[in-house]
Amino acid sequence: MVVRFFAGVSRCKTLALFQCNSFASACRSRTTSTSRQATTTGLGLITRINASPLKSVSVEQKRLYTVVKGSLSSLAPKVRSFIEEKAAICQPDNVYICDGSDAENQQMIDTLLESGMIQPLPKYDNCWLALTDPADVARVEKQTFIVTKEKRQTTPTTLNGIAGQLAKWMSPEDFSKQFNERFPGCMKGRTMYAIPFSMGPVGSPFSKIGMELTDSAYVVVCTRIMTRMGADVLKTLGDGEFVRGLHSMGRPLPLTKPLVNNWPCNSEKIMVAHIPDKNEIASFGSGYGGNSLLGKKCFALRFGGILAKREGWLAEHMLILGITNPQGVKKYVVAAFPSACGKTNLAMMTPSLPGYKIECVGDDIAWMRFDSEGQLRAINPEAGFFGVAPGTSMKTNPIAMKLVQSNTVFTNVAKTSDGGVYWKGIDDDAVSPGATITSWKRQENWQPGDKTNPAAHPNARFCAPAAQCPIMDPAWEDSAGVPIDAILFGGRRPNGVPLVYESFNWQHGVFVGAAMRSEATAAAEHGGGNKKMIMHDPFAMRPFFGYNFGDYIKHWLSFGERKDVKVPKVFHVNWFRTNNQGDFLWPGFGDNVRVLEWILERVGDKDVARESPIGLIPKPGSLNVEGLGDIDMKELFSVSPEFLRDECVEIDKYFKEQVNEDLPREMWQELANLQARARKM
Repeated sequence: MVVRFFAGVSRCKTLALFQCNSFASACRSRTTSTSRQATTTGLGLITRINASPLKSVSVEQKRLYTVVKGSLSSLAPKVRSFIEEKAAICQPDNVYICDGSDAENQQMIDTLLESGMIQPLPKYDNCWLALTDPADVARVEKQTFIVTKEKRQTTPTTLNGIAGQLAKWMSPEDFSKQFNERFPGCMKGRTMYAIPFSMGPVGSPFSKIGMELTDSAYVVVCTRIMTRMGADVLKTLGDGEFVRGLHSMGRPLPLTKPLVNNWPCNSEKIMVAHIPDKNEIASFGSGYGGNSLLGKKCFALRFGGILAKREGWLAEHMLILGITNPQGVKKYVVAAFPSACGKTNLAMMTPSLPGYKIECVGDDIAWMRFDSEGQLRAINPEAGFFGVAPGTSMKTNPIAMKLVQSNTVFTNVAKTSDGGVYWKGIDDDAVSPGATITSWKRQENWQPGDKTNPAAHPNARFCAPAAQCPIMDPAWEDSAGVPIDAILFGGRRPNGVPLVYESFNWQHGVFVGAAMRSEATAAAEHGGGNKKMIMHDPFAMRPFFGYNFGDYIKHWLSFGERKDVKVPKVFHVNWFRTNNQGDFLWPGFGDNVRVLEWILERVGDKDVARESPIGLIPKPGSLNVEGLGDIDMKELFSVSPEFLRDECVEIDKYFKEQVNEDLPREMWQELANLQARARKM
């Protein structure tokens, strides 16, 4: 039996449910009248309450919503309360409780097709193309906030009021104002989808559960790919705690102005806010993945980092891979690179050296804990890949190209007239003879020589299930995680930084991560047109810190002080060094296994390294370059005194301006050590 709440412009007796926060007050209805119905009607906007708290009250309702899938009465009290509270604010016409089934997914696809938000790609199996509003194509770092009582909880106090780059703070009072300017009534005419999801294998001690409420069927489809989603999650959660996510495209119906590309967004009012004290995320105005798929960067990294600090683990922007050598010895490595710097290519590498095998655990995010034996172990909290499409080909990443042949949602790539996809760097045979190309901005008969208007957006993406990746590691869903033997940092450094070096110790390794710099990429909102700018991107986490960076460094340093754990060795890699003509000095891609081979030799304490001013680099002849032809090893590993001194100046300036008094003394000591080594060159 399903209860229908009778409303309209009328009065009914309700039990007051008062929320002491700025969002709203909500009332859970109680009625003695019941009837068999296919749907449940709940109370939406509550316009007037005539009562005192904790007593039976009279409520005048002016808006209803209908539960078109699932049942509110079957939900645990905390989940139901969350849905009812936010539905009262956002005022959707319908509420849909997702179960993650195949039938539901097809219903979402049909909804998106009907609205024109996606189009089919018949060249592949169950693949789809979404084209966004050109104003909604990447992360919105300037509109992404952490809401805390004190600013210093979120971000360091910068020098002399210099604009901070390490997380943006918003006060609870300002957040309340911004929230109330955006969310009330934002889902009118639309359906609110309630998505229960697990970051990590359902039931794993590593895993965390979230609930996202969204008015985007695109988000439902992609969340089903990127997380473990559905009824099993609700069963596992029970009435436990969960991370609460609220997302709206910000375009209630009827529309006041036409959509661009049939893509609902409100780019002028985008806001992505994280409220740690309430375990809540509120995202408004953007449908792009990192802003709308709240389980990804918002939960897994920003919230994940906060939870990790509280509970003594690490949530990092890292790939996880397993590498097996010709002798059958297998090791696991994590690597932190900024977005669009090759994480997916490395995680899915096809090794050029015979006898080696690479298996993928994850390509973007790692949650890591030390086990009872002191071994660092990691899981991939995601269940899919949200990879950058441009540059991906059978040459650069054949595994990814095989992966996306089915069950994939592409966003902002070009489409061929025979139902295929196209982007810069894709294989020449991607376009069938006689087929034409329509760009992501719907420019028909696009020509490959057009450099002014790219076929695909530089940050175009593919969203594909991890389970169908041909080289997924057998232990990728192991609830205990995989044992980590090495940590890699890296980025795009065309000049000065060697191909690979090892830190002298854990503290120096933390400094290497804290001092990371890389060319800006299209994954950031400001990266597309300024790709040669070298940016500080500590730990490849600059856009994803959920709390004060100084405290983040202290958290990393704390593991080196523990006697009950064995910290892995730390390395830095740079596949992107160029010569004076701008050509890459290292072939990269499958040949990066040669660097991993040397790293694993060092993990095994083999004597294949020598000291340099920046760390331990390969001894001459210890890096296998057989068959590569003329590789300028001297230039690959050279560090000029001028470059290193300039690098020290930049690091010192960054630390003083951006971290200031919050920088741990150990980092100042490591910088002083580097400066001393530079002076001796």
